[in-house]
Amino acid sequence: MSEPAPATKYLLDVNALIAAIWINHPDHTKTDGWLQAKPLVTCPLSEFGFLRVSTNPKALNSNMQSARRLLEAFLQRHKVEFVPADLPSLKSNPQKSAEVTDHYLASLASSKVFKLATLDCGIKHAAVEMIS
Repeated sequence: MSEPAPATKYLLDVNALIAAIWINHPDHTKTDGWLQAKPLVTCPLSEFGFLRVSTNPKALNSNMQSARRLLEAFLQRHKVEFVPADLPSLKSNPQKSAEVTDHYLASLASSKVFKLATLDCGIKHAAVEMIS
C-alpha cells in the first residue's frame, strides 16, 4: 500500500497574513476560515511585509511591539513553518516593477513545491492559489 501524498503547504502572501491576523480586516473571516487545518509557511519577505504594513501610519498604524506580538501569536497558534527566502532573485520573472515581490514569493513557493496563498487576483503565476 502506498503512502498518502503529503498535504500541500501554503506560503502566505503579505495580504493573507494581514487579513488572517487583523480581525478588523474586511477579509478576516474568509481568510481565517480558509487557512484552518492547512499547513502554513512564512518567509522573511512575508513577515517583514506584515510588519511594514501593520506599522505604516497610512495603513494599520500599529506600533511595532504590538504588530510583532500579533505575528508571533499567529505563527505559534497555527504552527507555521518558516522557510528562508533562498531563491536567487533572477530565478523569478516579473514583467514590471509592481510584480517583483509577488512573483518572487510565487516563485519561492513553486521552488519548494508549495502554493502561494493570496487574496490578490492580479498575480499570474502557476503557484498561486486564491483564498476564497
